[in-house]
Amino acid sequence: MTTGISPVSCRFADYFVVCGLDTESGLEPDELSALCQYIEATKFRDGARGNLAGASEGENFEQSPLRRTFKSKVLAHYPDNVEWNPFDQDAVGMLCMPKGLAFRTQVDSRQPHFHSFIITREDGSRTYGFALTFFEEVTSQQICNAMQTLYHMHNAEQYDILHTPTSPRGPDEPRLHHPHTQSRPILHAAPAISRLQRFNSYDISRDTLYVSKCICLITPMAFAQACQKVLQQLYQAVTSPNPPPLPLESYVFNILYEVPLPPSGRSLKFSGVYGPVVCQRPSTSELPLFDFAIGEMFNLLGVENVLQLFTCALLEMQILLYSQHYQRLMTVAESITALMFPYQWQHVYVPILPASLLHFLDAPVPYLMGLHSNGQDDRTKLELPQEANLCFVDIDNHFIELPEELPQFPNKLEFIQEISEVLVSFGMTPEGNIHSTDTQVKHRGLRSADAVSDKRNGNLASPLNSYLLRENVTIARLQALVKRTGVSLEKLEVREDASGNKDPRFHCDDEELKMHQLNIHVREVFANRFTQMFADYEVFVIQPSQDKESWFTNRDQMQNFDKASFLSDQPEPYLPFLSRFLETQMFASFIDSKILCHDDEDKEHTLRVFDTRVDKVRMLNVRTPTLRTSMYQKCTNIEEAEKAIEMRVMKIDHTALHPHLLDMKIGQGRYEQGFFPRLQSDVLSSGPTSNKWAKRSAPAQWRRRDRQKQHAEHLYLDNDQREKYIQEARNLGTTIRQPKLSNLSPSVIAQTNWKFVEGLLKECRIKTKRMLVEKMGREAVELGHVEVSITGVEENTLIASLCDLLERIWSHGLQVKQGKSALWSHLLHYQESKEKKSATPAGFGPPGFIHDTERRKSDGGGSALPPLKVSLIQDMRHIQNISEIKTDVGKARAWVRLSMEKKLLSRHLKQLLSDLELTKKLYKRYAFLRCDDEKEQFLYHLLSFNAVDYFCFTNVFTTIMIPYHVVVVPSKKLGGSMFTANPWVCVSGELAETGILQVPRNTQEITFECQNLGKLTTVQMGHDNTGLYAKWLVECVLVRNEITGHTYKFPCGRWLGKGVDDGSLERILVGELMTPVTENDERMCRTPPMQQSPGMMRRFVTISPNSKPKLNTGQIQEGVGEAINGIVKHFHKPEKERGSLTLLLCGEFGLVWALEQVFQHGFKSPRLFKNVFIWDFLEKAQVYFESAEQREVNPDENWQSRVRHFCRFMRAINNTSRNIGKDGKFQMLICLGARDHLLHHWIALLADCPIMAQMYEDAALIKDRSLVNSLIRVLQTLQEFNITLEASLIKGVGI
Repeated sequence: MTTGISPVSCRFADYFVVCGLDTESGLEPDELSALCQYIEATKFRDGARGNLAGASEGENFEQSPLRRTFKSKVLAHYPDNVEWNPFDQDAVGMLCMPKGLAFRTQVDSRQPHFHSFIITREDGSRTYGFALTFFEEVTSQQICNAMQTLYHMHNAEQYDILHTPTSPRGPDEPRLHHPHTQSRPILHAAPAISRLQRFNSYDISRDTLYVSKCICLITPMAFAQACQKVLQQLYQAVTSPNPPPLPLESYVFNILYEVPLPPSGRSLKFSGVYGPVVCQRPSTSELPLFDFAIGEMFNLLGVENVLQLFTCALLEMQILLYSQHYQRLMTVAESITALMFPYQWQHVYVPILPASLLHFLDAPVPYLMGLHSNGQDDRTKLELPQEANLCFVDIDNHFIELPEELPQFPNKLEFIQEISEVLVSFGMTPEGNIHSTDTQVKHRGLRSADAVSDKRNGNLASPLNSYLLRENVTIARLQALVKRTGVSLEKLEVREDASGNKDPRFHCDDEELKMHQLNIHVREVFANRFTQMFADYEVFVIQPSQDKESWFTNRDQMQNFDKASFLSDQPEPYLPFLSRFLETQMFASFIDSKILCHDDEDKEHTLRVFDTRVDKVRMLNVRTPTLRTSMYQKCTNIEEAEKAIEMRVMKIDHTALHPHLLDMKIGQGRYEQGFFPRLQSDVLSSGPTSNKWAKRSAPAQWRRRDRQKQHAEHLYLDNDQREKYIQEARNLGTTIRQPKLSNLSPSVIAQTNWKFVEGLLKECRIKTKRMLVEKMGREAVELGHVEVSITGVEENTLIASLCDLLERIWSHGLQVKQGKSALWSHLLHYQESKEKKSATPAGFGPPGFIHDTERRKSDGGGSALPPLKVSLIQDMRHIQNISEIKTDVGKARAWVRLSMEKKLLSRHLKQLLSDLELTKKLYKRYAFLRCDDEKEQFLYHLLSFNAVDYFCFTNVFTTIMIPYHVVVVPSKKLGGSMFTANPWVCVSGELAETGILQVPRNTQEITFECQNLGKLTTVQMGHDNTGLYAKWLVECVLVRNEITGHTYKFPCGRWLGKGVDDGSLERILVGELMTPVTENDERMCRTPPMQQSPGMMRRFVTISPNSKPKLNTGQIQEGVGEAINGIVKHFHKPEKERGSLTLLLCGEFGLVWALEQVFQHGFKSPRLFKNVFIWDFLEKAQVYFESAEQREVNPDENWQSRVRHFCRFMRAINNTSRNIGKDGKFQMLICLGARDHLLHHWIALLADCPIMAQMYEDAALIKDRSLVNSLIRVLQTLQEFNITLEASLIKGVGI
């Protein structure tokens, strides 16, 4: 054992601080926190106290003086300053005593309590504080008098209030001064009496007054257990009847100057006042230092809740912890962030939010904050600025409230099982130490019922929201799970209770050792999850092609990880979580640091440890390949991690110098029992000059560099580059890691808010760009972006994160909060004001419609389909009518999705914000929505979404009822005025079809409501051939979704009737989405519509001399190639991204059209006025084959089976009861041939058929042997695909 320490180490503690009451400045009310308490109190006070007003508000007279908050001061700190960690007086003062001074009398409980806190600097590095708060008797007569005076004023005030409702006080009735005055009988109301008694609790002549005081250590690393022991022993020295062996100064000097930090992988022992203190630090190959009790978090919340909270933290939601105990807030916050290894929380992190900073809950960014509760208010009384994306954790009541649409953590059940096994082995229950009430369970039940109904409609709640671990059935349920997984809980070895006798081998007490062991067990299990899930992440890191400097400059635009490829490798159940996690700041920063390290030397600690583990997993997986499956692999390296800790506490590596007498003047160092003395600053202001390790320690800048190494939250570059990176790179407005903890002047608050506004705008710019690049795919690649393909899951993720951003923007600077969704609340206010206006006589037209002339035009619709009005309120009504969406947050999200699908999001929001009066009423001056320039830029960014087609409403709300409007457009030349038959239509989409709908023949349009059909694909139309004139020439059919406004055009251009055209009484039309055009200046460049529509789709109806097809063999081959290519590409896309196969088969330039060109080429001209169709040729071929088969012309079995197939299909199609005409039959044959992979056989058969000679010219493509062979080869490529046909294409054919 040595006392030598490496030269770059720093001291164990940087400062020793004392906070408390400054008797010289007297009692100062802590205005900000008092104001907060006052506002809370006024919101819920009863009628009797309702008329309190006037001057008392500012000083919070409503609270009894003992319950008010008064300013605490930093009374002393030693040394004055340390250059590598400048002393931040405001921050330390606020966090040592977050609620200011507390007063008590001898009847109150005055137990000391310990809490820790954290100060985060702007560069992300951290300093830890450990504080012990206790009560000391107030000796200053001046303070006692001041408290008595406050009581007199308070009692008089209360007396007035309590009398006002009953009888006014007469001039000579005595004012109430004393708890024992004779005037009490005058008060008739019993509740009033008890309230007054409760407030009258200090009498200078009878009570002893106590005030809180705090001693604190500020340290560079979080050795929580050691610091707690040091402070408790110092407090014990002050309160015990016998003085300590040495003056207190000796111990404080020792901890500040003579105790070093233990080096990595070593343990250190030093002396407290009454006993040794041991601390140990993990080596560079172990998980980073963590010295808080993770077990306490599981005890307080239970495994299920911890995992839900963990998921929220990983997805960078806003997290608010709520507890009466500061230390609980800190333990839960630090534990959750420690379990994220190797990722690090990148946003606002304030585990203890001082009362004076409550306005910071308004922050429109992800945050993890802890809020102190007074223990009386329940959750419903807590007014929070924004809750749409909030995870609220009531620690004391074992209760967690989750945001909507929270995806499930991968392998959640097995993960819970593994953690539970660890907890049970340490004698803990997995459901935690429950003391929740029935109401909370009921509250949960209600929430989950809502979540289930919302999930059906795309508010994607987690599929397995089962509270597996609740109440006392947990173990039973675990047993059931265990049976499935083959592990037995009975076999688990439960450790003996540590409170028994101490193991003499270890230098720390058993309780502390057990804490370290449990910590490492749980942390290893969590770290193993990420190691397994991201075992092959390195393969997908996109290394920049340019130098670091230019990479920094363009950091925002760079893709650093191939998300699409990574996700395509993952098991399906992981996708909802992973697709969102890959979008987080913590993941981006992790990958950035990976890119910036050249080799192992460069790597920061967490990355190096993680990569080592990943390498191990990959070596194992080479032998047993389980990557990319959802097979759960348990953690295997717990034992070695535990051994390392035990070794360090068995054999202490370093012992620090013992405390010793200092060079103090005689008389110094005395103190009075029960009072923490004012220490001698002259002996504590600087360290020893002769200390061995102090001599060798490097100058301050080295220490500062070491500090940056310890908090390696940033990159290993030289300092200038790092600074630059910290400032500029990728901090989406979140450079604020913690509010500036100073006495907040309006200018500081304004500056903070300004940072938020800029951050929101930047985040909006990056999100919109990312969504566009993903959506535009191919075009984006041509524009030079990295190639990406977007999956359904990923698109949903991006839109969900846009909804979160909008909620954060709408929550920023709210005056009064109503409902959980700030955006929906604003929309409702707008709707109400507009409906009031339209109800007045001045308003005309239906209420809620905006009286603007703007309507949407649709190409080619002309007057056939009157355009939909653009109405924000109408779109709100659509959402309000969807009974399946229960919550405000769900409604806001659905409205955003609908507006995006209609390409109206920017325009609707612009209209919403154009009501300046309403915006002023709802928002404070500093709110984002009242910063005009930023608001304009924000709307402009959103406008860019109009460049692409989203189906984010249609594809998500699949079960809702939607009204559709159908218009049949007859040919202009031969209008349907004489038409006598009864027409019908049947509309099919990707999700469903309508069945046959009769269309009135006089109007030829119909509106109907049915369950969401999805994107529309085909319309079957026909008539019943009745009446004198049953011939109908139809130009097209238009179908519009009346909610989303999507209009589909189904071109026809053919006759329906017997003895005309091909004799068809019904046709199957394939549609395409039309691009909406608005008559306004917001016209933007657009991507081409989903499928090109160069002209009306017209088959070569009649083959007469003057209408010969103009295509040559080269063009026809190209057409076939393109059609087949389209189908091949379709099947190479992930299933969720595929478009309509029907369009590729039967649409314009589809497979049917291409093969039609093949058969049309060189078709012999028939006699004048006689129409000949391809079907005629096929029927003749069928007759030939059937007779040839009987004559057994060709003995080849292959030939015979092909002939049999061909004839069977021809017969089945000819025997169908549908009147689909000859071209319709040809289409059906091609579709069935493609489905059953027979087309190439049939082409070979027909090319050899003698009928060919009669019906085709010599130059025909079908007679050219080499061209036919290449056609057969191209068609053979379809064999590997499983083609499923839409029901409408083959209805009535039983093959």
